[in-house]
Amino acid sequence: MTKPILVTMGDPAGIGGEILLQAVLSGNLDLAGHPLVVVDDPDRLQRVTDALSLQINIEAIKSLGELPAASDASTIHVWPLPMKVPAELGKPSIAHADAIIESINIATAAVIEGHAAALVTNPIAKDVLLQSGFRYPGHTEYLGHLAQVAGFETERAVMMLAGPSLKTVPITVHIPLANVPLILRSGLIETTARIVHNDLRDMFGIQSPRLAISGLNPHAGENGLMGQEEEREIEPAIEALKKDGVNVTGPHPADTLFEASKRESYDVALCMYHDQALIPVKTLDMDNTVNVTLGLPFIRTSPDHGTAFDIAGKGIARPQSLIAAINMAADIAVKRTAHAA
Repeated sequence: MTKPILVTMGDPAGIGGEILLQAVLSGNLDLAGHPLVVVDDPDRLQRVTDALSLQINIEAIKSLGELPAASDASTIHVWPLPMKVPAELGKPSIAHADAIIESINIATAAVIEGHAAALVTNPIAKDVLLQSGFRYPGHTEYLGHLAQVAGFETERAVMMLAGPSLKTVPITVHIPLANVPLILRSGLIETTARIVHNDLRDMFGIQSPRLAISGLNPHAGENGLMGQEEEREIEPAIEALKKDGVNVTGPHPADTLFEASKRESYDVALCMYHDQALIPVKTLDMDNTVNVTLGLPFIRTSPDHGTAFDIAGKGIARPQSLIAAINMAADIAVKRTAHAA
């Protein structure tokens, strides 16, 4: 049987459940023959289904081995994870933290152990988990930790936002902007770039990836007049990467790096901090952009938005980014299999 793609519950008070159900019903999933399974509470999903008057069957399974050959557009298969405290849409609670984390743990273990083809994570609320004692700033960092615990030598889990016309990678991620110059070092830039280079080949079938690296400061520092990070950290990293055969250019001023004609000159832009990378790609196409984690021993994608508690249960959340994330996970699974052959 073709291995399934697993979807996590995400925060049960958010839009994850409803956009998953809408994604299945849309008929726009291209799973390449992979069944689709969500690790969630079947009763919770049934309540979401009833609240939104959706015509879909919620089928609990006992194991991944009993799945049909492919999913259909009227059924969602659920790996049961009963919740101790029922969730109310739009009202996040620390009482849900254990179930949120357990859904991630179960799905990740199944992918690491080879029982599933890929992992798609629904949005979580970081503040809810942090209040429960969870010590990771997001999915990306936690999944890197789980890979290391499983015995994999994961150098770094790297966030990439992949849209139809732009891919970006933030070299520093979930940290205050004031801390970026303190953390940004040549070694971090080099490590990130090498992971991106390797995984664009392995996961996306780009044989000779072209990497563009942005500057940190206005005008990429303008020869040191507007900051020293380009000369101290970014330029040495670029030279080291070039010596190792990585096709890389920069540092580029960030204010022109994402212009349409400029985007044709590279496959991915490596940016110095979170918003420098995420603003352009989300502005260009929020609905069809996907969060992909590079540097892991398994495939992980996610929609590029958050939990949207304010609209949960109102039937207005759009499933397009989750559809794109599921389809990309299936496509990467096919490409990775071909690359390994």
